[in-house]
Amino acid sequence: MNLGTYLARSARFHPDIEALVCGDDRWTYSELDTAANRLASALALAGARPGHMIGTFAGNCGELVVTEMALCKGGFVRVPINARLGTDELAHILADADVRVLFVDAAHAGMALKVVADAGLNCQVFDYSTSTPGADSYHGLLATGSEDNVEMDVDIDAPAVLNYTSGSTGKLKAAIQSQGNRLANLRKRLMSPEGAPSVGDRYLAPGPITHASGMVMLGMFARGATVVVLRSWNTESFLRTIERERISTTLVVPTMLNLLMDHPSVTGIDLSSLRCIGVGGAPVSPQRLRDAVKLFGPIVIQGYGLGETTSVVTVLTADDIVRGIDSDPDLLLSCGRPAYDTDVRVVDDNGEQVAAGMIGEIVVRGPDCVREYFREPELSAETFRNGWVHTGDVGYFRKDGYLFIVDRKKDMIISGGFNIYCSEVEAALYEHPAVSEVCVVGVPDPKWGEAVKAIVVRRSGSQTTATELIDHCATRLASMKKPRSVDFADSLPVNRNGKIDRRAVRATYWATADRHVN
Repeated sequence: MNLGTYLARSARFHPDIEALVCGDDRWTYSELDTAANRLASALALAGARPGHMIGTFAGNCGELVVTEMALCKGGFVRVPINARLGTDELAHILADADVRVLFVDAAHAGMALKVVADAGLNCQVFDYSTSTPGADSYHGLLATGSEDNVEMDVDIDAPAVLNYTSGSTGKLKAAIQSQGNRLANLRKRLMSPEGAPSVGDRYLAPGPITHASGMVMLGMFARGATVVVLRSWNTESFLRTIERERISTTLVVPTMLNLLMDHPSVTGIDLSSLRCIGVGGAPVSPQRLRDAVKLFGPIVIQGYGLGETTSVVTVLTADDIVRGIDSDPDLLLSCGRPAYDTDVRVVDDNGEQVAAGMIGEIVVRGPDCVREYFREPELSAETFRNGWVHTGDVGYFRKDGYLFIVDRKKDMIISGGFNIYCSEVEAALYEHPAVSEVCVVGVPDPKWGEAVKAIVVRRSGSQTTATELIDHCATRLASMKKPRSVDFADSLPVNRNGKIDRRAVRATYWATADRHVN
C-alpha cells in the first residue's frame, strides 16, 4: 500500500483544482503532487530509504504539507516535531528516533543546527527558506528530484508517523502510528456523520498541522477538497480567512472557541460559507456549545479521540447538540457515540465491561488504534493491553450509546474521600456569564487532603467576585463539589497544542506541599 496514492489520484482527476492555500501561496492538485514527487525522489537520491525517520520542525507553511505528502509517497517515517518545543526536547527526539533528515523553517533553523552540532547527530538539516547559513536548501533539494510519480509499496503494519507527545506526565513519548492506522484515519473522513468531503469543500487548519489540525488533510486530498492552512493562530485572521476563502469546515480546540466567543469582530464577518465547525482536543462545557450554536448556527460538532487512536473515535453530531439545547440537556455533557470502525467500551479495574451508567475506564480498539509506543516497552504494556488502548479517561455510557467522559484519572480530585471531577465543576462555572475561561484543580488542604480551587479568567469588564462564583456553583453542584476558593488570572497557561495546561496550573499550588500529585 501507499498513502500517497490518494493525492496522485486526485491530481489525475482534478489537476487544476486548488489543493492547498497558505497565505499568498497556492498549489493546484497537479502542482502539489508534482512537488511531492520531486521531494520524495530527491530524498531517495540523497540516500533516504523507506522506513528511515525524517523529521519536520517548523511552523505552519505550505512546504510542510508538501513534505508530509512526499514522505507518504516515499514510504518514509514522518517525525513531526512540535514547533514550540525547546532545545532539550528537540535533541531528545532527534536522537531517540535517529532522525536522518530534518526540515525546518527560518524561525527554527538556528536552534536545529545548534542541537545537531552540539549532540554530534548524523542529521542533515534542510531550510524551507534561504536565509540560514549552515543549513541546506530545501528548494535546492527539490530541484534534484523527478516529476515521475513515486509510490513505494509499504506494509500496512509498517510505521508511518512517530507522534511524540508529553501527555500528562511531561515525559516525551511517541505513539507509533502505522500505515494502516493512517489509512483508517483517512476513512474516518469518509465515514463522518456530517458527510464526506468533496470537490468544492474548503477546510481551514487553524492549529499546528503537525498535530490535530493536520490529521484530516489526507482525507481532504483524497476527495479533491481544498486545504487552507493558517500560518499561526490569530482570532481576527481566522475569521477573515473564513470570509475570504469561503471556508466550509474547520476544527478548533476549546481555547480557540473561547477566544472566538469574546472577539468583538465576530458578528460583523461573513461566516455564511461554514457548514461544519468541529470542536475537540479537550472537554467543552455545555454553555460553550450553546454559545457556539448561537454564534455559528446548528453546524457545531464535537469529537473525542487521542493520538493513540489516530484522532477521533466518537462524535457528538450537530443534530445531537441541537437536541441537547432544545430537549435533552444531558447530551451537551456527552462526547457522542462511536461513529467509525472502532470499538469503544467502559471497563472496570479488571478490564471487564461495565453496564450502562456505571463509571469505568474508557478503552478503544480498531484499525485506527496504535499498538505500541516507540522504545517504551513498560509504558506500552501499561497502555496497550489485549488489543485495547487504555485511554486513562474515566467515563460511562448512557443506555442509548452516548459516551460521557467524567475526567482524566489523574485529574480527579479526592477530597474527604469523595471523588470530584474537574470537568463537572468547570462546566458549572462556564454557565456564569462573567467567566471567559476556567481551570479547576485540587490544591493541598490539611483537613480534606485536597480542596477544589477554580482559577478564572473573567470576561472583559466583569467585576464578579469569588463569592458570587462559589454561590453560583452551590446552586448546581453538590456541596462537596463546589470550589472552596477562586483565584482570578489574566490568562491561563496553555500547552503546545493550545489546550489549557492543567498540570502547570496545579503545580503552582503543590510546589511547597508535603505530598504532590502528577
